[in-house]
Amino acid sequence: QVHLVESGGGLVQAGESLRLSCAASGIIFSIYPMGWYRQAPGKQRELVARITSARITNYADSVKGRFTISRDNAKNTVYLQMNSLKPEDTGVYYCNANLRQNDYWGQGTQVTVSS
Repeated sequence: QVHLVESGGGLVQAGESLRLSCAASGIIFSIYPMGWYRQAPGKQRELVARITSARITNYADSVKGRFTISRDNAKNTVYLQMNSLKPEDTGVYYCNANLRQNDYWGQGTQVTVSS
């Protein structure tokens, strides 16, 4: 059974930092592209950052230069370092593992940025 468990969310002030973690089990983690998505109230879920098995990364334009995605295959964990947080970064952040027809999601972790 596949599990993706996010942690690290919380309430911070604008300009501060958070690091999210997503621990995976039940998959061959090293071969899976991993992504972080977020969903703000009343909005659709959107891609924040993604990292391939070859560690190629891509980011939403709104977070480029502020967020960094990384992975530790030895720990089956993907991270999202979020710096210079803004109120518009507020939302539930979800971890995703997607490879061909296999698509898995975590339960999400809340990030709230106050102004």
